[in-house]
Amino acid sequence: MPDRQPFIVEPMGLNDLGQVMEIEKVSFSAPWSVRAYRFELTRNEHSTFLVVRPRYQIGERPSSWRSWLRRPLRGPVLGYAGFWLLVDEAHIATIAVHPEWRGRGLGELLLLSLLEQAIRRGAQKATLEVRLSNQAAQRLYRKYDFEVVALRSRYYADNNEDAYLMATPSFERPTFQANLEHCRARLLERLVQETKAPRPVASPADP
Repeated sequence: MPDRQPFIVEPMGLNDLGQVMEIEKVSFSAPWSVRAYRFELTRNEHSTFLVVRPRYQIGERPSSWRSWLRRPLRGPVLGYAGFWLLVDEAHIATIAVHPEWRGRGLGELLLLSLLEQAIRRGAQKATLEVRLSNQAAQRLYRKYDFEVVALRSRYYADNNEDAYLMATPSFERPTFQANLEHCRARLLERLVQETKAPRPVASPADP
């Protein structure tokens, strides 16, 4: 995305895991362990995991090089996501956003970034599982051309809830590419507008 995008999406690092785990524990009833994330980052060559951070102090931009140099070098992790590349399929494993930052387009930004990374890595399509009760997530996925292709019975171990398996069409399909570009442009405008209203940037570890 262009530089005026107010958030940075970059590869997850081992130093991010403390903040990632804070978000993980408040986002999922059966959270992954820190050991699992370490494996993905250091041992699994088929995985891609990303984090999203604020580019600037929310609500302001550096007015000079001096203020630019005084700003924090790394903002807090506001959310993260990852996929596994299985032959030519990118299987999205997780997407999570800190509760204080939900509803502002960061989950969509992470999804878009995963799709862009998957395309760069040679994937031909993307798949994921989603709870039947998670209507909001299903609406987002359909926005990016995911469709339900199967039902996974009693998929979630915490409550035996079923899951939909959703998949995109081929990334090479012109209609998919056009929709991706359309969604990217609209999301950028939304993120710029959302950050015009100041909001404190709190560490995910804060109460």
